[in-house]
Amino acid sequence: MRIELLTPDEMAEADAHAIRRGPQNGMELMRRAGHAVATVALQRFPAVRQVHVLCGPGNNGGDGYVVAQILAGSGVSVAVWSEGEPRKGTDAARARSECVVAARPLAEFACEADDLIVDALFGAGLAREISGDVASVIKRARDAGAHSLAIDLPSGVSGASGQILGDAFDADLTVTFVRKKPGHLLQPGRSKCGDVVVADIGIHDEIVAGLGVSCFENVPKLWEDRFPHTEVDAHKYSRGHVAVFSGGATATGAARLAAMAAARVGAGAVTLMSPANALQVSAAHLTSIMLRETDTLEDVRDFLAERRPRALVFGPGLGPQVEVGRFLIDLLPVAHEHCGGIVIDADGLTSASKQLDDFVAAATSERAPELVLTPHAGEFARLFPDLAADDRLSKLDKARQATARTGATVVYKGPDTVIAAPDGRAVINANGTPLLATAGSGDVLSGLIAGLLAQGMPTFDAACAAVWMHAEAAARFGPGLIAEDLPAAICPVLRELRR
Repeated sequence: MRIELLTPDEMAEADAHAIRRGPQNGMELMRRAGHAVATVALQRFPAVRQVHVLCGPGNNGGDGYVVAQILAGSGVSVAVWSEGEPRKGTDAARARSECVVAARPLAEFACEADDLIVDALFGAGLAREISGDVASVIKRARDAGAHSLAIDLPSGVSGASGQILGDAFDADLTVTFVRKKPGHLLQPGRSKCGDVVVADIGIHDEIVAGLGVSCFENVPKLWEDRFPHTEVDAHKYSRGHVAVFSGGATATGAARLAAMAAARVGAGAVTLMSPANALQVSAAHLTSIMLRETDTLEDVRDFLAERRPRALVFGPGLGPQVEVGRFLIDLLPVAHEHCGGIVIDADGLTSASKQLDDFVAAATSERAPELVLTPHAGEFARLFPDLAADDRLSKLDKARQATARTGATVVYKGPDTVIAAPDGRAVINANGTPLLATAGSGDVLSGLIAGLLAQGMPTFDAACAAVWMHAEAAARFGPGLIAEDLPAAICPVLRELRR
């Protein structure tokens, strides 16, 4: 599986490199792309009565003319509708001249229910809003209930950001080339793409490798070589120790969810650090999770020095008060001395946002441990209000800039979770499910990340693996899922990964 995600600029560079390298020229690449799309159209829509190929003036439109030529030669009823003339001397102009189906103006387009539209108008590189005849055609296609197959990306979806530029086709199927683009995975573009097929058109893997791509689809292939495996001579502390900060007597549940998730994912020992007034509440619910009374920073310092847990979870159930953020800021240099990393979630993020300058200074200090921040959209907006409000930035851009500011690995949660590392790497998660939109699921994710950190998995890989496992477990469990189900639901996913 090829997991790199290419921006439109990187894809253009790959095309250019392949043409310079040969043996195929630009026209041959266009023919291969058109053949791939036509093949998929015939396979997936064998009974369609009428195919409408909508062609723009660029290379995407050139692909469309090739598709129309092949489908017509296969006996399919094809109509071609054009939006602008290809520039003379281009591959797209040649493809149009070779197409046996005469093109009609896009403004005259009409279709019926169950017709198939092959959208070859703009593709991944679109950078302006849809308007005029194209906007009208999108509405007509939607109102008619026609099927849609997009070439590269549904017209109106930005390949770089997934943003909708005015309006966009609702594709049943998208055929792209060489690799997926960020716009295939980032919302709302992802919801416009339907099924995505990546077609091989002869651009070799070494050309992609030479691009220095730093964004990937989050799948096990990315991190499975570094996934922890239990050695035959393992004992509980060699498998890693996680400590989770608990809230007060009426707010212990979130920390217990995180603790149980850390244990399920393989941490050999997990301790719940609890204020005195919550010890009995937590003790009534826990069996394999240890308890330690920690009311003050000195209590925490003593525990860390004595037991040296490899990872901490800070935030779930602690409350959004300023003093919680102050405690976190003071904790960072203490944790740096005694443990490997801290996963900061929920109230930890909100409380830090109330004293953001001090938190960022502490997080970027040489005396800070490895940090993982796991904000959902609301928490991200509280921490990084300027980034959240900037519509020019994609979710990928925002996560990367947040990482650059804090020096932390940032897990920007949502149906298209983005994970960004300080070294510039980023992934977009593709197996998200609305089943995770339930109270407490984020606490479980924090525990999974910490549990993998404690077992020695590198920070970015631990975050990527935990996000993927979290969603995979939820999808397999299915409807009716609540957060309490998730730690146990991890087990079959974990079993397959360790196999």
